[in-house]
Amino acid sequence: MVQTLILRMNIMKKLALSLSIAALASSSAFAGNFNNGGFENGTLSGWTGGGGTWNNAGSQPAPVNPVIYNGGPANNTIVHTGIDAITGANTVYNGNSAVRINDSNAGSGVSTLRQSVTNYTDSGIFFAWNAVLQNSHGPNDSDYFSLTLHDDTTNADIVSRAYSSAGSIGAGTSGVKWTNHNNWYTSGWVVESIDLFALGAIGHDFTLTVLSADCAHGAHAGYAYLDGFGNATPPAGVPEPASLLLLGFGAAGLAFARRRKAI
Repeated sequence: MVQTLILRMNIMKKLALSLSIAALASSSAFAGNFNNGGFENGTLSGWTGGGGTWNNAGSQPAPVNPVIYNGGPANNTIVHTGIDAITGANTVYNGNSAVRINDSNAGSGVSTLRQSVTNYTDSGIFFAWNAVLQNSHGPNDSDYFSLTLHDDTTNADIVSRAYSSAGSIGAGTSGVKWTNHNNWYTSGWVVESIDLFALGAIGHDFTLTVLSADCAHGAHAGYAYLDGFGNATPPAGVPEPASLLLLGFGAAGLAFARRRKAI
């Protein structure tokens, strides 16, 4: 009788430990200070937009500086699951919603979107983007896309990408294969995966900034999609890591329950 009671107590302790670990893992998987990184609430809450116009005859030849457009009128739109009419790509990388920065209407418009996080303690940052640029002029006046993930703590760019429809600009242009769809160039969905542990950057502050601009002459368009800014961006249909862990502990719990019933 005493041995049976001790065995039951041990089983209960193991179950409690398993549930605690699962809860901790679930909390960690969704932890971090990102706000509305997947745009699943259908709004731009947590994000700051900016915008305006540019021309290569003025003071802002490409690469366009997004800081100049802070506080200006943004052209950012929440999109839902569907197909981009120009490229045929999915408008959403994961879930039901994403954001489109700028649009396919020709002009000289510039739109930006950014979010900052402080004391980010997860070990990784993930997000996905898809840029679409209409074939136009040269590197300094074509429609244009840029993206930076800046380590505000060390004042260094962890990810830095910049492209015009005339070609890449600056560093960070590897790993993207552009395709032509009737004189519209698209990157397709590109997933950025940053290992903060390897960089020694856990606990730092970060800012993600995306810019999409039409050509400087007002005749060609450029836009981009962004989705899944956070600590996990799994492909559609793949469970979150925490879900997999919970499933594993659930199976363990069932095994303990069966053993307890047998006793």
